[in-house]
Amino acid sequence: MIVITAPTGNIGRHLLSRLLESVPAADEELRVIVRDPSRLPDAARGCVEVIVGSHGDAAVVDRAFEGADAVFWLVPPDAALTPQDAYSGFSGPAVRAFAAHGVGHVVGVSALGRGTPLAGRAGLVTASLALDDLIADSGVAYRALANPSFFENLLEESDSIREKGVFTDSADADRKAPFVATADIAAVAAGLLLDRSWTGIGSVPVLGPRDMSPNDLARIMTEQLGRPVRYERQPLDELHTTLVGYGLNEAFVQAMVDMKRAKDQGLDAGVARTPDTASPTSFEQWCAQTLKPAVLS
Repeated sequence: MIVITAPTGNIGRHLLSRLLESVPAADEELRVIVRDPSRLPDAARGCVEVIVGSHGDAAVVDRAFEGADAVFWLVPPDAALTPQDAYSGFSGPAVRAFAAHGVGHVVGVSALGRGTPLAGRAGLVTASLALDDLIADSGVAYRALANPSFFENLLEESDSIREKGVFTDSADADRKAPFVATADIAAVAAGLLLDRSWTGIGSVPVLGPRDMSPNDLARIMTEQLGRPVRYERQPLDELHTTLVGYGLNEAFVQAMVDMKRAKDQGLDAGVARTPDTASPTSFEQWCAQTLKPAVLS
């Protein structure tokens, strides 16, 4: 029995699709925890057991983890909470349920940066790494998927790209860093969940095929969309003011700003890209398949 949390999100929907194709041959069963079952794909209906509710709820995870051999754990960060509450606090009931039900293997979505000088002052990444430690201390075999920024983050810029030909972030325009497609993260997660021969605690970086700067992203978007796209750098203090103005938790906003500052200082550069840490989807492919339809719709 494999349990998937957040099965309708950017990573979870790709993971669910992959596992639906693979579990019959692997003699596995699937169970999902979802707030709104209507958002599950048609292919999942009748093929997965559905537990309705939040995976931050103790009663929900207690039901979901009964008889589970493996769990895919993803925390949807809640900007109404402090970083500690949004990550480790949200996950506390699940960590206790791992132990109570003897869950053997957990695969979690995490971040790059562990072991670097920036890890302790990287805001949301620091909170994510602390959650990894909490899960690791529960006694399960654990693999943290150590990810850079997602291509999918650019979907939030679709309107600006369409209307103004501009996307914004806080990184230096020429700062190269790894980026990854969420489908590639899901592929790695699926492999770990289906082949549970691994033991102990470990980190699995998923780095995409190459490092790129915001200027590189702008150039590729221009080529793929057939219209000019340029990058504008937003000062961190301006970002902080804007997000607090939306009514978000100020500690969470500060943690987001600290994360972006750490990334601009090289937080994601601590792991070398090798055949084992690279992932296949190029930014060009992702733009053509995902961003272009969103921008030109």
